[in-house]
Amino acid sequence: MEHIGELIRSLRKAHKLTQKALAQKYGMSRATISGIENNTVSEIGLRKVEAILNGFGYELAPVPRQPSRPTLDMLKKVNFHDR
Repeated sequence: MEHIGELIRSLRKAHKLTQKALAQKYGMSRATISGIENNTVSEIGLRKVEAILNGFGYELAPVPRQPSRPTLDMLKKVNFHDR
């Protein structure tokens, strides 16, 4: 979620909006917008985040998580043993 907060902050600034203006547009508090941007909100509804992203022309979509360590299949694909 932290990357979404960074994205929302950069989009807000690119559109020259304050946190207060963005919050008012979506019926939220400025503190909620700040929490989303700084990844400090303990729980935030996906619909709120989706509404903000949609307003900037983005959509919320699931993306598979990359494993922290390469799997055997990943190593086979890059011919790890040929290096």
